[in-house]
Amino acid sequence: MKSKILMTFGLATLLASATQASQDQLARSLKDAQVETTRTSDQLKATLVALNDLTAQKQGDLRPAYNTYCAEVAKTESAAAWTRTRVQWMASDGRKYFQDWQATVNGIANESLRKKAQKRLDTVRKSYDKVEASLQLAAEKFRPFLSDLADIQKALATDVTAGGVKAIKSTVRSANWNHQYVHKAIQSALKEMGRMEKALSPEAK
Repeated sequence: MKSKILMTFGLATLLASATQASQDQLARSLKDAQVETTRTSDQLKATLVALNDLTAQKQGDLRPAYNTYCAEVAKTESAAAWTRTRVQWMASDGRKYFQDWQATVNGIANESLRKKAQKRLDTVRKSYDKVEASLQLAAEKFRPFLSDLADIQKALATDVTAGGVKAIKSTVRSANWNHQYVHKAIQSALKEMGRMEKALSPEAK
């Protein structure tokens, strides 16, 4: 009997440790996502600044401003690729955290405690789903924005002149317009990450 009790206690401890490890790892991944998402938002702004500076230049050699813009576009494409990767991660490996957590909750014998643990799990998972959806939306909004940036870069590649810049003005307006939607989606994702961070904190109710 004593051996059985010790075995049960040992299993419970192991499950608790595994759950804590998963939760800690999820919290770290969330923090990394927040930092990277904020960096992406800043990068989008930098790209638009470079683009608008290029189109605002009225005289002189436009090539340096164009080169600066091209460099920022490359960084933005990298940021977009990161967003897509993060979405894929959250749709696969990230969800394993909740599978492990659910298995642990299911193993709690005390009904009252199990219900409380399930409620907490559901709260965190709901927030997680919203983060995933927000990042998915941001990834989708990137497409027209990146398309505009690429078209501008191609159009000016062999015509970095005042006339060339004048010809892309409508596409520049489109890029600025599409950025609003990308920015909104990113800010929504950051907001949900903040809520999820609170849900994962030791003080979470």
